[in-house]
Amino acid sequence: MVAITKSKQPRKQRKARFNAPLHRRHKFVSAMLDYSLREKYGRRSFPLRKGDVVRIMRGDDRGHEGKVLSVDLKRERITVEGVVVVRSDLSEVPKPIHPSNVKIVKLDLKDRRREEALLRGTS
Repeated sequence: MVAITKSKQPRKQRKARFNAPLHRRHKFVSAMLDYSLREKYGRRSFPLRKGDVVRIMRGDDRGHEGKVLSVDLKRERITVEGVVVVRSDLSEVPKPIHPSNVKIVKLDLKDRRREEALLRGTS
């Protein structure tokens, strides 16, 4: 088991982040909640999942809203429906986006455990 680092040193923080197991990386792939969701659930951010609807807040695709197609825990990136890069052979490839650049507009609450996690910690 990998211990959680308690060091403040940037090099050890980076090492812990890059060597973290996938079940811990899920927390790294979190995004802030929209103001209406923030009021409703009393949380500022929540881990992203496939099926959530997000709005891109930074970058060339700012303002675009779409469903999360995939979450890559290894690379800490997500892909959003309709956000693509056009290659030189004119094929379109999903553009990976860092989760800090998006805002969750609508949560996919089909999973009961996810809704419990969302409500956990609220008074």
